[in-house]
Amino acid sequence: MRYLIIGAGAVGATIGGRLAEAGRDVVLVARGVHARALRDQGLTLTTAQGTRVHRLPVATDPEELGALRPDDVLLLCVKTQDAVAALETWGDAEVAGGGTAAQRLPVFCAQNGVEGERMALRRFDRVYGVCVWLPSDFLEPGKVSALCAPLTGILHLGRAAGGADATARRFAADLEAAGFEAPVVEDVMRWKYAKLLGNLGNAVQATTGPEPAPAKAALLLRAIREAKAVFEAAGIAYASDAEQSAAREGKVVPPPGVRGGSSWQSLHRGTGSIEADYLNGEISLLGRLHGVPTPVNETLRHAANIFAREGLPPGSMSIADLTALADEAEGRAQGRA
Repeated sequence: MRYLIIGAGAVGATIGGRLAEAGRDVVLVARGVHARALRDQGLTLTTAQGTRVHRLPVATDPEELGALRPDDVLLLCVKTQDAVAALETWGDAEVAGGGTAAQRLPVFCAQNGVEGERMALRRFDRVYGVCVWLPSDFLEPGKVSALCAPLTGILHLGRAAGGADATARRFAADLEAAGFEAPVVEDVMRWKYAKLLGNLGNAVQATTGPEPAPAKAALLLRAIREAKAVFEAAGIAYASDAEQSAAREGKVVPPPGVRGGSSWQSLHRGTGSIEADYLNGEISLLGRLHGVPTPVNETLRHAANIFAREGLPPGSMSIADLTALADEAEGRAQGRA
């Protein structure tokens, strides 16, 4: 199997680099200055085991690789707002022996949120979900760090439509050889919906900073309460806190200190976009479909998008101001009830 890491950022480059360390065949797919850095200087990957420079093949599109191989595995690691373009580009790629990648190759969606799998299922026959617990940093081109120990991360795998198969198990075996735990589960989306609850705080962190504070925890709790009400109305199952704690306890331990999450890192790098539409926005969408008000999540979604669109520095809003906006939105929602 050859792994095409589509979106070799914090998560993608960590997985790709660790697979390469374990002797697996890996191609990194990236864009712009990051792709140039990967080609010119290699991937500098720092883990709890130290820093290594990986000189791996780098591509920006399928044409640079020619026909894809029948044993290729696509690992989709781009942010969800970039997923459609990536899926269209790589789904149309020809595979040696006939057919396209969308017709013949598996795609694993290693992304926050739950929309990536739905996007992929519109185009690909073989779609898998990946619930990613992999704290990692990507702040400058060509350099990624993932410092958790004793495992680099935990990646639950399974077919997006439910179930598991030999492809998922083979990928899991390669991941476990590379320093990850990779449980193959029948209900991967249940794990991804549970992960989504924690990711609702990405917008809080991006706009007000990664430093913990009681007011930030309180606002996140309000967003999670909305989400759980929405899940109940929609009949969506999710892994419990106890299940998640049992799966992670003592296995993925970050080093001391405060780090910015993926949305904060997007603002720091000035990408111009952020994944809030597919995190807090997923709750807004479900709330509208099922008649459940979600004013806190809508406030967080809107604020994060303003930061990305206007290029505002991450963490430059006070938690008091953000909470006040959420209070106002909640008051308006109650007035309409």
